Amino acid sequence: MIIPVVIIIFTTARCGKKSDIHHVAIGTGGVTGVYYPAGGAIARMVNKKTDRYKIRVTVESTSGSVYNINAVLSGDINFGIAQSDRLFQACRGFAEWEKAGPQRNIRSVFGLHHESITLVASEKSGIKKFYDIRGKIINLGNPGSGQLQNARDAMEAFGIHESEISAEYIKAVEAAGLLQDERIDAFFYTVGHPNGSLKEAAAGRVKVRIVDVSGKPLQALFKKYPFYTTSIIPAEMYPGILNTEDIETFGVRALLICSASARTEAVYALVKEVFDNFDEFKKLHPAYTVLTREDMLEGMTAPFHEGAMKYYRETGLDRYIK
Repeated sequence: MIIPVVIIIFTTARCGKKSDIHHVAIGTGGVTGVYYPAGGAIARMVNKKTDRYKIRVTVESTSGSVYNINAVLSGDINFGIAQSDRLFQACRGFAEWEKAGPQRNIRSVFGLHHESITLVASEKSGIKKFYDIRGKIINLGNPGSGQLQNARDAMEAFGIHESEISAEYIKAVEAAGLLQDERIDAFFYTVGHPNGSLKEAAAGRVKVRIVDVSGKPLQALFKKYPFYTTSIIPAEMYPGILNTEDIETFGVRALLICSASARTEAVYALVKEVFDNFDEFKKLHPAYTVLTREDMLEGMTAPFHEGAMKYYRETGLDRYIK
Protein backbone atom coordinates (compact mmCIF):
# COMPACT_ATOMS: atom_id res chain seq x y z
CA MET A 1 0.00 0.00 0.00
CA ILE A 2 2.92 2.33 0.62
CA ILE A 3 4.28 2.09 -2.92
CA PRO A 4 1.12 3.41 -4.65
CA VAL A 5 1.01 6.37 -2.27
CA VAL A 6 4.60 7.26 -3.12
CA ILE A 7 3.84 7.06 -6.84
CA ILE A 8 0.79 9.30 -6.50
CA ILE A 9 2.71 11.94 -4.59
CA PHE A 10 5.56 11.86 -7.12
CA THR A 11 3.19 12.22 -10.08
CA THR A 12 1.40 15.17 -8.51
CA ALA A 13 4.69 16.93 -7.91
CA ARG A 14 5.70 16.52 -11.55
CA CYS A 15 2.37 17.89 -12.76
CA GLY A 16 2.83 20.91 -10.53
CA LYS A 17 6.21 21.56 -12.10
CA LYS A 18 4.86 21.23 -15.64
CA SER A 19 2.11 23.73 -14.93
CA ASP A 20 4.76 26.42 -14.55
CA ILE A 21 5.30 26.28 -18.32
CA HIS A 22 2.87 28.27 -20.48
CA HIS A 23 2.28 26.40 -23.74
CA VAL A 24 1.82 28.62 -26.79
CA ALA A 25 0.69 27.57 -30.28
CA ILE A 26 1.39 29.48 -33.51
CA GLY A 27 -0.92 28.84 -36.48
CA THR A 28 0.96 29.09 -39.78
CA GLY A 29 0.10 27.64 -43.21
CA GLY A 30 1.01 24.72 -45.45
CA VAL A 31 4.31 23.01 -44.70
CA THR A 32 5.71 23.94 -48.15
CA GLY A 33 4.97 27.66 -47.82
CA VAL A 34 6.77 30.49 -46.00
CA TYR A 35 4.39 30.75 -43.02
CA TYR A 36 5.32 27.35 -41.58
CA PRO A 37 9.11 27.85 -41.44
CA ALA A 38 8.53 31.36 -40.08
CA GLY A 39 6.54 29.95 -37.17
CA GLY A 40 9.18 27.27 -36.65
CA ALA A 41 11.96 29.86 -36.51
CA ILE A 42 10.14 31.91 -33.89
CA ALA A 43 9.40 28.78 -31.86
CA ARG A 44 13.04 27.66 -31.84
CA MET A 45 14.24 31.06 -30.69
CA VAL A 46 11.85 31.26 -27.74
CA ASN A 47 12.21 27.59 -26.79
CA LYS A 48 15.97 28.04 -26.33
CA LYS A 49 15.04 30.13 -23.31
CA THR A 50 12.11 28.17 -21.92
CA ASP A 51 13.75 28.19 -18.47
CA ARG A 52 13.86 31.98 -18.57
CA TYR A 53 10.44 32.75 -20.02
CA LYS A 54 8.53 29.67 -18.78
CA ILE A 55 7.06 29.45 -22.28
CA ARG A 56 7.03 26.53 -24.70
CA VAL A 57 6.05 27.28 -28.31
CA THR A 58 4.63 24.77 -30.79
CA VAL A 59 3.78 25.28 -34.45
CA GLU A 60 0.61 24.14 -36.22
CA SER A 61 0.21 23.78 -39.99
CA THR A 62 -3.13 25.34 -40.97
CA SER A 63 -5.03 26.47 -44.06
CA GLY A 64 -3.72 30.01 -43.66
CA SER A 65 -4.91 33.54 -42.96
CA VAL A 66 -8.67 33.20 -42.47
CA TYR A 67 -8.34 30.09 -40.31
CA ASN A 68 -5.59 31.67 -38.20
CA ILE A 69 -7.56 34.86 -37.57
CA ASN A 70 -10.64 32.92 -36.49
CA ALA A 71 -8.62 30.48 -34.39
CA VAL A 72 -6.89 33.34 -32.57
CA LEU A 73 -10.26 34.96 -31.89
CA SER A 74 -11.73 31.70 -30.57
CA GLY A 75 -8.70 30.92 -28.42
CA ASP A 76 -7.85 27.70 -30.28
CA ILE A 77 -4.36 29.08 -30.96
CA ASN A 78 -2.42 31.86 -29.24
CA PHE A 79 -0.71 33.38 -32.27
CA GLY A 80 -1.28 33.19 -36.00
CA ILE A 81 0.24 34.41 -39.26
CA ALA A 82 -2.12 36.24 -41.61
CA GLN A 83 -2.00 38.50 -44.65
CA SER A 84 -2.43 42.19 -43.87
CA ASP A 85 -5.36 42.57 -46.27
CA ARG A 86 -7.23 39.71 -44.59
CA LEU A 87 -6.60 41.26 -41.17
CA PHE A 88 -7.91 44.58 -42.51
CA GLN A 89 -11.12 42.85 -43.61
CA ALA A 90 -11.59 41.08 -40.28
CA CYS A 91 -11.07 44.25 -38.22
CA ARG A 92 -13.66 46.08 -40.32
CA GLY A 93 -16.20 43.29 -40.75
CA PHE A 94 -15.67 42.79 -44.48
CA ALA A 95 -15.60 39.62 -46.61
CA GLU A 96 -15.89 36.47 -44.45
CA TRP A 97 -16.59 38.60 -41.37
CA GLU A 98 -19.46 40.62 -42.86
CA LYS A 99 -22.14 38.82 -40.82
CA ALA A 100 -20.14 38.75 -37.59
CA GLY A 101 -19.15 42.41 -37.89
CA PRO A 102 -15.82 44.08 -37.02
CA GLN A 103 -13.48 41.87 -35.00
CA ARG A 104 -12.05 44.19 -32.36
CA ASN A 105 -10.17 41.62 -30.30
CA ILE A 106 -7.25 41.13 -32.73
CA ARG A 107 -3.80 42.59 -32.06
CA SER A 108 -0.67 42.96 -34.19
CA VAL A 109 2.69 41.68 -32.99
CA PHE A 110 5.04 42.37 -35.93
CA GLY A 111 5.30 42.03 -39.69
CA LEU A 112 7.14 39.31 -41.57
CA HIS A 113 7.93 39.00 -45.27
CA HIS A 114 6.32 40.98 -48.08
CA GLU A 115 4.01 39.22 -50.49
CA SER A 116 4.77 41.40 -53.47
CA ILE A 117 2.51 42.11 -56.42
CA THR A 118 4.77 40.78 -59.15
CA LEU A 119 4.18 41.48 -62.84
CA VAL A 120 6.19 39.10 -65.05
CA ALA A 121 6.31 39.82 -68.80
CA SER A 122 7.92 38.11 -71.76
CA GLU A 123 10.57 39.97 -73.75
CA LYS A 124 8.57 39.52 -76.95
CA SER A 125 5.53 41.27 -75.42
CA GLY A 126 7.39 44.57 -75.30
CA ILE A 127 6.07 45.25 -71.79
CA LYS A 128 8.73 47.29 -70.02
CA LYS A 129 6.53 49.66 -68.02
CA PHE A 130 3.21 49.05 -66.32
CA TYR A 131 1.24 51.13 -68.85
CA ASP A 132 2.50 48.80 -71.61
CA ILE A 133 0.02 46.07 -70.55
CA ARG A 134 -2.74 47.80 -72.53
CA GLY A 135 -3.82 45.61 -75.44
CA LYS A 136 -1.85 42.60 -74.19
CA ILE A 137 -2.89 39.14 -72.92
CA ILE A 138 -2.50 39.31 -69.15
CA ASN A 139 -3.27 36.65 -66.54
CA LEU A 140 -4.82 38.33 -63.50
CA GLY A 141 -5.46 35.25 -61.35
CA ASN A 142 -8.30 32.85 -60.63
CA PRO A 143 -11.76 34.14 -59.60
CA GLY A 144 -12.19 34.67 -55.87
CA SER A 145 -8.46 34.86 -55.18
CA GLY A 146 -6.71 37.68 -53.35
CA GLN A 147 -4.30 37.58 -56.26
CA LEU A 148 -7.03 38.73 -58.69
CA GLN A 149 -8.09 41.59 -56.43
CA ASN A 150 -4.48 42.75 -56.01
CA ALA A 151 -4.03 42.84 -59.81
CA ARG A 152 -7.25 44.83 -60.23
CA ASP A 153 -6.16 47.28 -57.52
CA ALA A 154 -2.85 47.82 -59.31
CA MET A 155 -4.57 48.48 -62.63
CA GLU A 156 -7.05 50.84 -60.98
CA ALA A 157 -4.18 52.82 -59.47
CA PHE A 158 -2.60 53.27 -62.91
CA GLY A 159 -5.93 54.11 -64.55
CA ILE A 160 -6.13 50.97 -66.67
CA HIS A 161 -9.54 49.35 -67.07
CA GLU A 162 -9.88 45.59 -67.37
CA SER A 163 -11.50 46.06 -70.78
CA GLU A 164 -8.21 47.53 -72.08
CA ILE A 165 -6.42 44.19 -71.79
CA SER A 166 -7.19 40.62 -72.89
CA ALA A 167 -7.62 39.18 -69.40
CA GLU A 168 -7.10 35.56 -68.40
CA TYR A 169 -8.24 34.20 -65.03
CA ILE A 170 -6.00 31.22 -64.38
CA LYS A 171 -4.24 30.21 -61.17
CA ALA A 172 -0.96 32.04 -60.77
CA VAL A 173 1.03 28.81 -60.32
CA GLU A 174 0.05 27.79 -63.88
CA ALA A 175 0.97 31.12 -65.45
CA ALA A 176 4.72 30.53 -65.86
CA GLY A 177 4.03 27.61 -68.20
CA LEU A 178 1.56 29.67 -70.21
CA LEU A 179 4.13 32.45 -70.58
CA GLN A 180 6.79 30.02 -71.78
CA ASP A 181 4.28 28.56 -74.27
CA GLU A 182 3.65 32.13 -75.50
CA ARG A 183 -0.05 31.87 -74.77
CA ILE A 184 0.03 34.99 -72.57
CA ASP A 185 2.18 38.13 -72.59
CA ALA A 186 2.42 38.64 -68.84
CA PHE A 187 1.00 37.56 -65.51
CA PHE A 188 0.45 38.94 -62.04
CA TYR A 189 1.48 36.94 -58.98
CA THR A 190 1.20 38.07 -55.35
CA VAL A 191 3.89 36.07 -53.61
CA GLY A 192 6.88 36.05 -51.28
CA HIS A 193 10.29 35.92 -52.92
CA PRO A 194 12.11 33.87 -54.02
CA ASN A 195 9.37 31.71 -55.52
CA GLY A 196 9.70 28.40 -57.38
CA SER A 197 7.16 29.22 -60.09
CA LEU A 198 8.93 32.48 -60.90
CA LYS A 199 12.28 30.69 -61.01
CA GLU A 200 10.69 28.40 -63.58
CA ALA A 201 9.61 31.39 -65.65
CA ALA A 202 13.06 32.99 -65.37
CA ALA A 203 14.88 29.83 -66.49
CA GLY A 204 12.76 29.08 -69.54
CA ARG A 205 13.33 29.50 -73.28
CA VAL A 206 11.32 32.73 -73.34
CA LYS A 207 13.22 35.57 -71.69
CA VAL A 208 11.24 37.52 -69.07
CA ARG A 209 11.45 40.68 -67.03
CA ILE A 210 9.74 41.68 -63.78
CA VAL A 211 8.00 45.01 -64.34
CA ASP A 212 8.34 47.93 -61.93
CA VAL A 213 5.03 48.74 -60.20
CA SER A 214 5.74 51.89 -58.20
CA GLY A 215 5.45 55.67 -58.16
CA LYS A 216 2.85 58.40 -57.66
CA PRO A 217 -0.11 56.42 -59.07
CA LEU A 218 -0.01 54.26 -55.93
CA GLN A 219 -0.39 57.09 -53.40
CA ALA A 220 -4.20 57.19 -53.54
CA LEU A 221 -4.32 53.37 -53.35
CA PHE A 222 -2.18 53.31 -50.19
CA LYS A 223 -4.45 55.89 -48.61
CA LYS A 224 -7.55 53.86 -49.46
CA TYR A 225 -6.04 50.53 -48.43
CA PRO A 226 -3.44 50.97 -45.64
CA PHE A 227 -2.56 47.26 -45.74
CA TYR A 228 -0.54 47.87 -48.92
CA THR A 229 3.13 48.76 -48.50
CA THR A 230 6.06 49.25 -50.87
CA SER A 231 8.45 46.36 -51.41
CA ILE A 232 11.60 45.42 -53.28
CA ILE A 233 12.26 42.27 -55.30
CA PRO A 234 16.03 41.60 -55.45
CA ALA A 235 16.94 40.87 -59.09
CA GLU A 236 19.65 38.44 -57.94
CA MET A 237 16.96 36.06 -56.69
CA TYR A 238 16.09 35.21 -60.31
CA PRO A 239 19.16 34.51 -62.44
CA GLY A 240 18.22 34.75 -66.10
CA ILE A 241 15.69 37.60 -65.92
CA LEU A 242 16.28 40.67 -68.05
CA ASN A 243 16.35 43.01 -65.04
CA THR A 244 19.79 44.20 -63.95
CA GLU A 245 18.54 46.20 -60.95
CA ASP A 246 16.21 45.41 -58.05
CA ILE A 247 12.51 45.87 -58.85
CA GLU A 248 10.26 48.28 -56.96
CA THR A 249 6.68 47.24 -56.38
CA PHE A 250 4.11 46.98 -53.59
CA GLY A 251 2.00 44.35 -51.89
CA VAL A 252 0.55 42.92 -48.75
CA ARG A 253 2.59 41.38 -45.99
CA ALA A 254 2.46 38.48 -43.62
CA LEU A 255 1.77 39.56 -40.03
CA LEU A 256 2.10 37.79 -36.71
CA ILE A 257 -1.11 38.38 -34.75
CA CYS A 258 -2.65 37.44 -31.41
CA SER A 259 -5.75 38.27 -29.40
CA ALA A 260 -6.02 41.24 -27.06
CA SER A 261 -6.17 38.78 -24.13
CA ALA A 262 -2.86 37.07 -24.98
CA ARG A 263 -0.40 37.03 -22.07
CA THR A 264 1.78 40.13 -22.10
CA GLU A 265 4.88 38.18 -21.09
CA ALA A 266 4.38 35.67 -23.93
CA VAL A 267 4.01 38.38 -26.58
CA TYR A 268 7.00 40.25 -25.17
CA ALA A 269 9.15 37.09 -25.26
CA LEU A 270 8.38 36.40 -28.93
CA VAL A 271 9.12 39.97 -29.96
CA LYS A 272 12.30 40.21 -27.91
CA GLU A 273 13.82 36.98 -29.21
CA VAL A 274 13.14 37.83 -32.86
CA PHE A 275 14.34 41.43 -32.65
CA ASP A 276 17.31 40.80 -30.34
CA ASN A 277 18.48 38.03 -32.70
CA PHE A 278 17.44 39.78 -35.88
CA ASP A 279 20.46 38.89 -38.04
CA GLU A 280 20.05 35.23 -37.10
CA PHE A 281 16.32 35.39 -37.89
CA LYS A 282 16.92 36.90 -41.34
CA LYS A 283 19.13 33.95 -42.31
CA LEU A 284 16.34 31.44 -41.70
CA HIS A 285 14.56 32.04 -45.02
CA PRO A 286 15.46 33.91 -48.25
CA ALA A 287 12.16 35.82 -48.05
CA TYR A 288 13.54 37.68 -45.00
CA THR A 289 16.64 38.98 -46.80
CA VAL A 290 15.32 42.50 -47.33
CA LEU A 291 13.63 42.87 -43.91
CA THR A 292 14.57 45.65 -41.51
CA ARG A 293 13.39 46.11 -37.93
CA GLU A 294 11.62 49.33 -38.89
CA ASP A 295 10.00 47.67 -41.89
CA MET A 296 8.49 44.99 -39.63
CA LEU A 297 6.38 47.66 -37.92
CA GLU A 298 4.69 48.90 -41.11
CA GLY A 299 1.45 47.81 -42.74
CA MET A 300 -0.37 46.87 -39.53
CA THR A 301 -4.14 46.87 -39.81
CA ALA A 302 -4.86 46.09 -36.14
CA PRO A 303 -3.51 47.80 -33.00
CA PHE A 304 -0.30 46.46 -31.48
CA HIS A 305 -0.55 44.19 -28.43
CA GLU A 306 0.73 45.79 -25.22
CA GLY A 307 3.38 43.08 -24.85
CA ALA A 308 4.84 44.06 -28.23
CA MET A 309 4.61 47.78 -27.42
CA LYS A 310 6.54 47.17 -24.19
CA TYR A 311 9.53 45.97 -26.20
CA TYR A 312 9.23 48.68 -28.87
CA ARG A 313 9.19 51.41 -26.19
CA GLU A 314 12.21 49.90 -24.45
CA THR A 315 14.24 49.92 -27.65
CA GLY A 316 12.97 53.16 -29.19
CA LEU A 317 11.37 51.33 -32.10
CA ASP A 318 8.01 52.81 -31.18
CA ARG A 319 9.01 55.97 -33.06
CA TYR A 320 8.57 54.05 -36.31
CA ILE A 321 4.97 53.11 -35.55
CA LYS A 322 2.46 55.28 -37.40
